[in-house]
Amino acid sequence: MVIKPPLPVACAVIEDAAGRVLVAQRPAHKHLALKWEFPGGKLEPGESPETALLRELREELGCDALVVRALPRFVHDYGDVHIELFPFVCRLAPTSPAPHPHEHRALRWVLPAELTALDLAQADWPVVASYTAPPPATHPASGRQPVALPAPNRPVPGGSVT
Repeated sequence: MVIKPPLPVACAVIEDAAGRVLVAQRPAHKHLALKWEFPGGKLEPGESPETALLRELREELGCDALVVRALPRFVHDYGDVHIELFPFVCRLAPTSPAPHPHEHRALRWVLPAELTALDLAQADWPVVASYTAPPPATHPASGRQPVALPAPNRPVPGGSVT
């Protein structure tokens, strides 16, 4: 049995100024018919996830976006296809036209809390979880995120003792 590598796919959690995110409804004639999803698509050979995402948003929604930050990537198994999903938080570029459903059945702006009420594609649930997770705690004085250090008097890599 030959195991195929997962199909690389990029998706966007596009935020607006009101704190809503854009979701797109898949067409009735495609895989995962009528499911809601974060827009995006397959990477072309040699294409970075960010480049693929911006290309797909132009093709599918007719809009231009700016990548704000990456969310954790992961692999999802749909049974007939395995995908490696590269999710990004984005905003529309200042000069971008409004998104329009060129390939989707519908588009909808929703608050993050409303995502749980949608019939989302299974691969998008981990994206929702990482997007809505609270940010890591920061140190009050410096505003920096805490860094884990080895416990005192325990061996550290390389064999030394702290």
